Amino acid sequence: MKAFIFPGQGAQFPGMGKELYETNQKAKALFDKADEILEFKISQTMFTGTAEELKQTKVTQPAIFIHSVAVATTQDDVHPEMVAGHSLGEFSALVSNKALSFEDALRLVFKRALAMQRACEINPSTMAAILGLDDQKVEEICASVDTEIVVAANYNCPGQLVISGSMKGIEVACEKMKAAGAKRALPLQVGGAFHSPLMEPAREELAAAIAGTQFNKPICPVYQNVNALPSTDVDVIKKNLIDQLTAPVRWTQLVQNMVKDGGTTFIECGPGKVLQGLVKKIAPQADVASL
Repeated sequence: MKAFIFPGQGAQFPGMGKELYETNQKAKALFDKADEILEFKISQTMFTGTAEELKQTKVTQPAIFIHSVAVATTQDDVHPEMVAGHSLGEFSALVSNKALSFEDALRLVFKRALAMQRACEINPSTMAAILGLDDQKVEEICASVDTEIVVAANYNCPGQLVISGSMKGIEVACEKMKAAGAKRALPLQVGGAFHSPLMEPAREELAAAIAGTQFNKPICPVYQNVNALPSTDVDVIKKNLIDQLTAPVRWTQLVQNMVKDGGTTFIECGPGKVLQGLVKKIAPQADVASL
C-alpha cells in the first residue's frame, strides 16, 4: 500500500516552493489562494525570504503546509491509500485524504501557529533532542524532574526522542540524560515547549477553531500523532487533532502501525527528506520516496 507522509516544523528552507510555483499551474493557484486567505504575501517570503524570516511561527507553519499540499495535489496519477503527518504535517495529510479543504486547513494552521506563539510567550519554554537512549529511560528521567514540567514530546525513531518543557526543566533533564549515557542531549532552537502541557492555552484556542470548521469523510485512513492509530471517523480525527498540541507525537509507533497494516511505500510530500530518513530507521524494509 502507498502512504503519503507530510513533514512538520523545521522542514522550511529559503526559496521553498518557488520552482513549483513557476512550473505548475495547480501549485500556482494554491499559492495565490494562500496569499489571499492569509492577507499577506506568504509566497514571496517563501520564495525570497531569509532563513530567519522563515523561522517566524506565523510564517513557518503555513509555509510548510502550503508547500506540502501543493506537492501532493499536483500529482494526478499518484493517490494515497493511507496518510500521516508529523505534528503540523497532520493538517496536510487531512487535505490529501479529503477530510479538510485546502482553504479551511490553511485557516486552522494559521490560527494554530498564532495560538502556539501566544502560548510560548505566556510560558517561556523549549525542547531538546535526546539521542542514544531508549524511550523508557528518557521517560523515567523526565518524570524524575518533578519540580518542573518535562515530557517526552516526539518519538521520532528508535534512539531519537525529543523532550519538551520549561527552560529549567530541559536544562536539568539534559544533564541527567548525559549522565545516563545519552550520545547527545541537545537543546533545540525553538520558540517553546510544543507537545507538552505548556501548550494548553493554544489547545483551547485550536479546539474552538476546529469546532467551527467543516470536516468531511476521508477517502483513506489518517494515522494520527496522538495514538498512532488509523481513523476515518470525523469526530475522532477532530479530537485527536486538538489533543495533539499537548500530547506527544508518536511517529515511531505510527509508522510501525502503517507497516503492520500493509504500508510498503512511503512518499514524503513537502520540503526536505527528514521523514524518509526516520521511516528507514523505523522500518528498514519499507520503500521511501519523495514527490
